[in-house]
Amino acid sequence: MATDLVLTSFPSEFDLYLFHEGTLYEGYNMFGAHLTEIDGTQGVRFLVWAPNALKVSVVGDFNEWNGSNHEMKRMGKSGTWFLFIPNLTEGALYKYEIHTPYGETMLKSDPFAFYSEKRPNTASVIYDLKKYEWKDKSWMEKRKKKDVYHEPMLVYEVHLGSWRKNPEGEFYTYKELAATLIDHVIQSGFTHIEILPVMEHPFDRSWGYQVTGYYSATSRYGSPEDLMYFIDQCHQSNIGVILDWVPVHFCKDAHGLGRFDGTPLYESIDPLKAERPNWGTYNFDFEKPEVQSFLLSNAMFWLDVFHIDGFRIDAVSSMIYLNHDNQMNTTIKNKHGGEENLEAIQFIKLLNETVFQKYPGILMMAEEATAYPLVSKPTFAGGLGFNYKWNMGWVNDILRYMQLDMRERKYHHDLLTFSFLYTFSENFVLSFSHDEVVYGKRSLLNKMPGTYEQKFANLRLLYGYYITHPGKKLLFMGSEFAQFDEWKDLTELDWKLFDYESHSQFYHYLVCLNYFNKNVSCLWRLDHEPEGFEWVDPNNKTQSIIVFIRKGKRKGDYCIVVCNFSDSQYEGFRIGVPSYGNYLEVFNSDDRSFGGSGQCNKQLIQAEKAPYHNQPCSMEITVPSLGMAIFMKETKKRRKDVMDYGIKKMDSYVVSGRTGN
Repeated sequence: MATDLVLTSFPSEFDLYLFHEGTLYEGYNMFGAHLTEIDGTQGVRFLVWAPNALKVSVVGDFNEWNGSNHEMKRMGKSGTWFLFIPNLTEGALYKYEIHTPYGETMLKSDPFAFYSEKRPNTASVIYDLKKYEWKDKSWMEKRKKKDVYHEPMLVYEVHLGSWRKNPEGEFYTYKELAATLIDHVIQSGFTHIEILPVMEHPFDRSWGYQVTGYYSATSRYGSPEDLMYFIDQCHQSNIGVILDWVPVHFCKDAHGLGRFDGTPLYESIDPLKAERPNWGTYNFDFEKPEVQSFLLSNAMFWLDVFHIDGFRIDAVSSMIYLNHDNQMNTTIKNKHGGEENLEAIQFIKLLNETVFQKYPGILMMAEEATAYPLVSKPTFAGGLGFNYKWNMGWVNDILRYMQLDMRERKYHHDLLTFSFLYTFSENFVLSFSHDEVVYGKRSLLNKMPGTYEQKFANLRLLYGYYITHPGKKLLFMGSEFAQFDEWKDLTELDWKLFDYESHSQFYHYLVCLNYFNKNVSCLWRLDHEPEGFEWVDPNNKTQSIIVFIRKGKRKGDYCIVVCNFSDSQYEGFRIGVPSYGNYLEVFNSDDRSFGGSGQCNKQLIQAEKAPYHNQPCSMEITVPSLGMAIFMKETKKRRKDVMDYGIKKMDSYVVSGRTGN
């Protein structure tokens, strides 16, 4: 009787219409397993989409995994199945028993499950996500008004499973990470944490990129409330949380989305479009509006329920191009004969429009590796609607350049400067991510050429160029203290390296660089506008030196950056400057406290009214070998408090020994 009543009122015809149209944005309130009360009886209502199934039952530890007593009812022609089970409580395990058109009987996890058994078990878990009491109201209110484009953004990318391990070698929990990781992020000067995917996934070494439970925070690290607590603590500490999200493909494990009702459902019926052979996964079928509703709702779920501050969307190139990174011999074409995935592009635009309409302060970052235009431009201007794009071209060029022997760099100077031909075409994030330090690619430090000391000098120089180049910044864990080995996902980071002076000094450098960046607004105020950058000398390939100016909004708010990619020191080196007067060296990567040799400009420098480098004035400086130096015009405040911009002021941020204890 109660079930019949609910069938006439839930879900509504309008909800189902939106779902089948591809515009159901809060499907997590309708599908899945929900604790509820019907006609005075407590229980759980279930709703699942399985249009080609002959029969669907709910099975679990409450009925000895026998579906004969809990067969679901098909809701007309909608392809959805419904059941209310009275007296079922939180914590019960369940799956859907699906009878396919081909005589198979499959056990499937709930695509909308809010929690899952800890691997290797695969059942879904009845869970109430409304219990946690958030304490981040202040952060959430301020986020609405954030001008993300004109603020510093220093992102720390983290794989939770290998940042730290407990003494038994097991994962830290979300709560343990809240007590350690957040302190490390604050201490290091970062503004955001970006977490590799935490949606439920069966295989540890997929790092979360092959998902089975899109609505289920992985049980590896604790409960959903524990993850909420972690995010809440980040917000109370003024740290934003970006979540890696994978709407391009999903894994083929039998309990997951693949052939969900016995037929290709979430994937395309066309195997050429469904298969992703190099990843061993299925692609989502964006031609199905129900799949679009599933993914749109998932994005809104993490924003609504978990308060995350944005997404890094994985493999966008593989979404927008039918044949990108595809190892099959056949070339797939769209209806117009092109290789663009028209339906995926439509989905991306709708996704970004939907997110920004409700959450204008959110970050939507595309990992996009091609020259597809206007990725980070609004949809009304013909763009895809993201507000950021990873600058993978710059990363590839600069790492290729930095790995060259110092004597060879002058022959490849364009790798150093080419990015400025396009750096303002998108809102870019410069990303030294996990992809750069895994699978035999070596760590950033170990990519650097030269002697032991030169490797560290080269890496300090690289970071100096990176932090002063236009664009927001992202750095993968371990790179902050120059981990020598590449990322080893089965063990924790090499925290023991803090016992070695060279690595401790390098961490000191990174901390100072981050705090310097946050304190000097001309390094980020106009990150995405040509007015924020001016070349002084891009052409000195013989000496492998570049000189440029970063500008803020106010007149006179600028700094001059000198980067020397050769192993030669230069005394009395003349550079052009915008105005007459005294200049201060406010930062130098070769400072002894950073492990450098001390080739610094310690005295005030008098600029002369002698034009040079197309500037009205010029001055002579010492240029450190394999070093980066920053100069600012002297003012009364800067002369009195020069170290507010420089090095010694930052001593309070360095920590001796291991961090995060």
